[in-house]
Amino acid sequence: MTRRDAIENREALLGAARVELNLDADASLETIAARAGLSRRAVYGHFATRDELLRELITLGATRVAGSVAGVDHDDPVVRLALIASRLWHEIEDIRVMAVFAVRGPLKGHTAEALAPLRQKVAAAIAEGAATESVRGDIPVARLARLVEDAALSALAEASSDAMPGSSAHRLVMLLVLATVGLSAAQAATLIDTHTELDWTDR
Repeated sequence: MTRRDAIENREALLGAARVELNLDADASLETIAARAGLSRRAVYGHFATRDELLRELITLGATRVAGSVAGVDHDDPVVRLALIASRLWHEIEDIRVMAVFAVRGPLKGHTAEALAPLRQKVAAAIAEGAATESVRGDIPVARLARLVEDAALSALAEASSDAMPGSSAHRLVMLLVLATVGLSAAQAATLIDTHTELDWTDR
């Protein structure tokens, strides 16, 4: 096998894993290999175990997601949090099941390392908002940041289980994040509706 073939097969396996694991988080190596058009033996030429394949897939995905929000900014930290939620949804819309598995499954510790820059950005926005009293200040920043993440994941899980349309799920993620940091339902809806950069069509 040439080096080019090996690279193409590895990419095919990772692509197949994204599809199959989004359909079933317990998809086997055989199922993944079949979708990639390869034998199980071929998989072992690239990944010694299923977990090794999952770790690489999660690293690539989490790094891409974290990178996608690196440039997100806004003078208002509350709008910034909504923008982060919006960007995240656009990045993971097509891999909803896999995203929940990556953050809540047995490899969540591995995922956490890759998502560290994203989590720091969220915590920084919350700290700034708490200092200006635009977000709630009765919960420590680190804890509130974790609750914001849980809120976003809950919205993602609901969107996955209910096959929710993308536009509805996108709004739900932002609403739950904003509610978690202290906005009322009316305040959250108004903020989303008055900032065109948060529109579903703004990709």
